[in-house]
Amino acid sequence: MIDHYKKKGPWIWRCHVDLSNPNRELWRYLVSFIERYDAVILSFKDYKQKLKTPQLFFTPGIDPFLIGNREMSEGEIKERLNHYNIPTDLPLVVQISRFDRWKDPEGVIEAFKLARKEADCTLVLLGDVATDDPEGPAVYESLCNSREERIIIISHQDTALVNALQRKAAVVLQKSLREGFGLTVTEAMWKGTAVIGGNVGGIRHQIQNGVNGFLVSSVQEAAERIIQLIKDNRLRLRLGRKAKETVAKRFLLTRYLEQYLDLFNSFEVVYRLKKFPRRSFR
Repeated sequence: MIDHYKKKGPWIWRCHVDLSNPNRELWRYLVSFIERYDAVILSFKDYKQKLKTPQLFFTPGIDPFLIGNREMSEGEIKERLNHYNIPTDLPLVVQISRFDRWKDPEGVIEAFKLARKEADCTLVLLGDVATDDPEGPAVYESLCNSREERIIIISHQDTALVNALQRKAAVVLQKSLREGFGLTVTEAMWKGTAVIGGNVGGIRHQIQNGVNGFLVSSVQEAAERIIQLIKDNRLRLRLGRKAKETVAKRFLLTRYLEQYLDLFNSFEVVYRLKKFPRRSFR
């Protein structure tokens, strides 16, 4: 875009993906465009690159008033789950993410099958096929072969269903192998649900292992944590309470907006000083 529009003010490049180990050939190509921006915003210092452009680090945040995050009554939750024939007679283990190999849905299913040998539960995988991912349809089709009575796989965009599942779940998983930030983790934590996340990317900046959730690095670890949480209601409640406190303090839209306003204000000062170099602005 920056090649085809005349700049009349500062341009900011916001990157949401994990840049800790980028494809070097692609990165070299992109740098020629990125360095023409006035600022680069990344989610974490871990993703910092060698650039002439100033880099800032803003962790994303969630809007608690959106349909996917607002409070829901028990009746509303029940209606959404019934609409998709999701049984609630056993504890729900849920992962919500696009059907992508980096999200490791196959590993989630494997962990669930190990866990249910010791703890009865139902698995729900809810997601969609990203239009920009050529492997997405193949991943989804391969998962469909694993469907059974207690393994429910849904490809649908329904933010109210996401909200209902995150609130009803005994355990929410985000067993990513690689992750930029992982807002589905933030959303589930905001609902006071116990979350198990892959020990990668932005997930490990949100979950403090054993304090407000669990971090895992293998299928076996994920299975063990699922069993532990399903069997220990007090642990689930404690982790969920700490998770919500974490999001309230660090990952709500108010903090995110404040960072952007500070950035915009700094640009305003710089541009005004360029235009009126001898004046003093307060």
